[in-house]
Amino acid sequence: MKNAINLIIVLFTALFFNSCQDVVDIPLNTDKPRLVIDASLIWQKGTTGNNQVIKLSTTTDYYTNVIPVVSGATVFIKNSANVVFTFIETPNTGIYLCSNFIPVIDETYTLTVINNGQNYTAKETLKSVAAITSVTQEIQTGLGTSFLKLKTFFNDPANAENYYLYKYKFSKNLKPEYTVNDDAFFQGNTFFSLVLEEDTEPGQTVEITHYGISKAYNNYMSILLAVAGSSGGGPFQTPPATVRGNIKNETNFDNYPLGYFKASESDVVNYTIQ
Repeated sequence: MKNAINLIIVLFTALFFNSCQDVVDIPLNTDKPRLVIDASLIWQKGTTGNNQVIKLSTTTDYYTNVIPVVSGATVFIKNSANVVFTFIETPNTGIYLCSNFIPVIDETYTLTVINNGQNYTAKETLKSVAAITSVTQEIQTGLGTSFLKLKTFFNDPANAENYYLYKYKFSKNLKPEYTVNDDAFFQGNTFFSLVLEEDTEPGQTVEITHYGISKAYNNYMSILLAVAGSSGGGPFQTPPATVRGNIKNETNFDNYPLGYFKASESDVVNYTIQ
């Protein structure tokens, strides 16, 4: 009897683990693909800012690993004097390049993308950023874990309402970390961005970037980061359909695109962990 019971247990266990190997495809509702416009004008301090990039793609279903690119679109940006900066696609890549862009702080730019008979537009003002002055590090311990704490300092301009996007890209990580902030509580004073990172070693590097951003983009990123954090993803994975940016479809309002047109001055420091 005992042997019979053991045999039943063995057969049941084998059947259980064999059934766990089956692949289950869960049917998911798939919306009609939407245009995704990655349009970020970035003027890095110390450069002319002439070279700019806009990327076009579409959303796709959950099980597709390849992101479809959008080719053959018309893409250009105008400044307030109606000077046109044309973006030319690198063939069949969905990457549109401009090599003669002229960045001006506090200038307002208008983006236009024309694709498949749809006309998409957005406006944004190029915001300045305070220069990075120094970076400090320390090790912080707690609950049996140690963290590297990095602080990146800057002098916030007085008598101006400023909004910041901070990006930390560690060489050991595939994806950067983002946070946003405004100067409501440190206006006109020295302040810093901050990151806590586990599992770091001396000699590893981190690229630290500060961006000056608009109030509207600050609000957008605050929502996007909250959604990404609650879902366990990153803010620049496939955009959540409920988070709409500032780009409008002038041809069909309901067929809105995803993405955001932003214009920022940036400052970058490459830091080596001590």
